[in-house]
Amino acid sequence: MTDRPSILVPLRVLEGESVPEGVPELLAHAHVVLLGYHVIPEQTAPGQARMQFEDRATERLDDYEEMFEEAGATVERRLVFTHDGQKTIDRMIAEHDCMAVLVPNATGPVEDVLVPVRGAIGVDRLARVVASVFGEMDADVTLYHVADEDTTDDDIQTLLGGMTDRLVEFGMDPSTIETRIDRDQDPLDAIADIADSFDTVVMGETDPSLATFVFGMPADQIAERFLGPVFVVQREPAPEDE
Repeated sequence: MTDRPSILVPLRVLEGESVPEGVPELLAHAHVVLLGYHVIPEQTAPGQARMQFEDRATERLDDYEEMFEEAGATVERRLVFTHDGQKTIDRMIAEHDCMAVLVPNATGPVEDVLVPVRGAIGVDRLARVVASVFGEMDADVTLYHVADEDTTDDDIQTLLGGMTDRLVEFGMDPSTIETRIDRDQDPLDAIADIADSFDTVVMGETDPSLATFVFGMPADQIAERFLGPVFVVQREPAPEDE
């Protein structure tokens, strides 16, 4: 069993975003960094917003923290009033050394996990998150690769075999790991299509088009594509960032 990875769960705490059903159980084996944030108008000072809204926001975070702890997670929490939500999320990832950010959509019990594997970069962190979060659940993991025409079968085998080895090193049962390969498809469309038959998706942020798939599309388009929780595993911080 690996150490608990830190997973950031950002919630717009005053805009009615709460912890969806199934998410505390999903993160039972993780260290949850619970970020309650509220985006305020440019002309409003964060201190002023805090005075006005802190009590209400804190009350909600108390409830959410309790939900995660009761499910088995360890939790630390932050409440931030900010002019820029994305900047705040990026800062929290760096400050708390978060391995992944969760887009917290509702889920039932997780039985099937989709892990798109695009390339060798970031495989170690991807494997660490998957093994830590799902290793003790009764879930099957499918490693999925969309190959382009230049990729040989040997290349794919090396990539997915390497990822499988890392998962097993981190304590996963090899019988729970499957691989699936598709060719000559748009990776984004292929992942979105196949995701429908899975409960949750874990993917690296190393591919900008995939990060867009989660964060950059209008909400209705995401809803049309994948409704479950999505873990976005962060790149290794560059040495100069540390």
